[in-house]
Amino acid sequence: MMTGQNMLKSFFALLLAFFSFGAMAQAGDSKADYVLGPGDVIRITVFQSPDLSLETRISEGGVITYPLLGSVTVGGVSVSGAEKRIADGLRRGNFLKQPQVSILLMQVRSNQASILGQIVRPGRYPLETTSTKFSELLATAGGVVPGGADQATLVGQRNGKQVRIDIDIPGTLTGAPKTEDLIILNGDVIYVDRSPTIYMYGEVQRPGVMRLERNMTVLQALAAAGGITQRGTEKGLRVHRRGADGKLQVVQPAMDETLKDGDVVYLRESLF
Repeated sequence: MMTGQNMLKSFFALLLAFFSFGAMAQAGDSKADYVLGPGDVIRITVFQSPDLSLETRISEGGVITYPLLGSVTVGGVSVSGAEKRIADGLRRGNFLKQPQVSILLMQVRSNQASILGQIVRPGRYPLETTSTKFSELLATAGGVVPGGADQATLVGQRNGKQVRIDIDIPGTLTGAPKTEDLIILNGDVIYVDRSPTIYMYGEVQRPGVMRLERNMTVLQALAAAGGITQRGTEKGLRVHRRGADGKLQVVQPAMDETLKDGDVVYLRESLF
């Protein structure tokens, strides 16, 4: 039987394949939506005019120097908009009657987001469209490692204000109701922490550290630990837990009570 962790790994593998295929299918359209910015490297080609071909980096002011036209502002303009701007300049200057300009985005430097923490390939990634979603960025970064949490935290700016947004990763990837696949913006930083854990010891079959699954109850934790030994007793069950004030509490929970991150579950030996 597959464990919950193995099922999650298989699920991520399928999603990665799906998003990789989708990215390949949409590659041609995505570049046209991209808004150029400082640091981006572009290759400009004019049909049947090889002398007007140029590969250049956009300056900090969003400007390039183009043959015959001089300084052309392309920063803050989409790829298709920049193509039209150069074509219009060549036409107005009577250099070409019907110029066909094509721009290929070679390197993305102006629009990037970071995804860090428990990720297969953490780092900064280019946002090649204005509609890159969290699921797409996660797939590009290889997904979450087995020990990663099922929640991510996004820090960035929306409407000029600093925001902090918690993202339900499984809900986003499965399209669960009321779960939004967020659009990632330039400068966003996403962090995936380690998965929450609990500690099982005493009279259980497999004591040790265990991943705390979402809404895991005491009974489910005992089952995941292999159950109670012949010398153990449910009456001897105690949970050591840190309270909001930081002080250690010892509680005797019901079997259907939900455990919390960092709980230490102890099962005592039966006296009879």
